[in-house]
Amino acid sequence: MNAQSPIELAFPVRGHTSIPADHGYALLGAVTQLVPTVHGGNGFALAPIPGRQIGGRKMALTNSSRLIIRTDLERIPEFLPLAGKQLALAGGNVTLGAPTIQQLTPTPTLRARIVTIKGFFEPAEFVEAVKRQLAKLDIADCLVTPGRQRTVRIKGNEILGFETTISNLSDSDSLNILANGIGGRRHMGCGVFVPVKETGRGDKN
Repeated sequence: MNAQSPIELAFPVRGHTSIPADHGYALLGAVTQLVPTVHGGNGFALAPIPGRQIGGRKMALTNSSRLIIRTDLERIPEFLPLAGKQLALAGGNVTLGAPTIQQLTPTPTLRARIVTIKGFFEPAEFVEAVKRQLAKLDIADCLVTPGRQRTVRIKGNEILGFETTISNLSDSDSLNILANGIGGRRHMGCGVFVPVKETGRGDKN
């Protein structure tokens, strides 16, 4: 993706049932069923749907729940048919509204619900691995803060990762991370960063 102009579609998500808090793999499957051309997960990222934790590894949708797809400008038409469709997410059915399309703007602090880097499961080693990936993007002099350890379940296997905040970013570095992410499995919701507002308010999942 173009690091200078990441584009995202935000589909409102509505439903009266709970969905799994860890829904990245199920979300990818549901999207690719409706949009077969994106099978394989190349050239786009799916951010985890935000909501309210209700226990039992479940979450409830809120008025702020959105399906966020980040991709190149020319690929947006592929995803527009998702509007109005129903997605089955491991027993919880949700319906997508009409999307808004916007070019992201940078913020000094970004957060990802989970970042996974193969072989790094301890916080200190994980931070160094993140910094090495940032260096490949020509990003330095920022602060990497790991949060709680999280898992993503893929085909019955649980992959370990960490909630991750990156701060003290310049505008260009912020856009670079928004466009490219950190770590793998971005099409399953991993390594997808979102701006952190100064107020610190908003739904968390």
